Amino acid sequence: MIATVSLLAALLGGLKPRYGIVLGSGLGSLVDEVTDPVRIPYKDLPGFRVSAVSGHAGEVVAGHLGTVPVVVLSGRVHYYEKGDANAMRRPIEVLQALGVEALILTNSAGSLNEDMPPGSVMQISDHINYSGMNPLIGQESDNRFVGMTNAYDAELSEAMRDAAKTLGIPLASGVYMWFSGPSFETPAEIRMARILGADAVGMSTVPEVIIARMLGLRVAAASVITNYGAGMTGSELSHEETKDMAPVGGARLAAILKEMIAGGGSENE
Repeated sequence: MIATVSLLAALLGGLKPRYGIVLGSGLGSLVDEVTDPVRIPYKDLPGFRVSAVSGHAGEVVAGHLGTVPVVVLSGRVHYYEKGDANAMRRPIEVLQALGVEALILTNSAGSLNEDMPPGSVMQISDHINYSGMNPLIGQESDNRFVGMTNAYDAELSEAMRDAAKTLGIPLASGVYMWFSGPSFETPAEIRMARILGADAVGMSTVPEVIIARMLGLRVAAASVITNYGAGMTGSELSHEETKDMAPVGGARLAAILKEMIAGGGSENE
């Protein structure tokens, strides 16, 4: 990992990012808001895996949102690609080693609430790890026993809500349930998820939260709603629908995150 950190630090030319941002399927529009961007393909960074899923660019984009230095991971590798819940560990470790203090995670998700339609943005207040997988399995130290009571940082979450309010963009809040994928959920599973208290379902993010909390990073997360859960409309789900609808809510989420970071303070604070 040291070699990757040194290489990336050199490519960033002295930039010291405060925030790390992971972009989900079809949510790449935020990188267009980064000023003076430095772009590095994942394939050029040892330990950074390139996702085979369409809609994930597979590059690091570093620069500023306002005056605040950030590094954006445009695209992620998912558990379902190789059956590895630890797939995003190296990139997150590298961000932490570069001095990132807070990690903001984004994803595309299915809504379980009729009043949260496609195009909506949901701040993740908590999650349910329904997959049963955990990226810390095999970790040979007591660091694996990570407390998750405050997995989602209260101060960052408040800043996200304040940014949305400033912009007049509706921002829902709810519980995200992680299914392993890659198949979509069945109508019965969606009914179960609603009974268990989930508000949205998806195939990512939760293992990244666990890794980030083990590393001591503060975390905030948001879902762009691309569809209703299986059985709620009678229509079949598809990845094409996800890619088509993600930019709609993605533009709203990009505006919220830009205001949250750029409007929340200067680089020297």
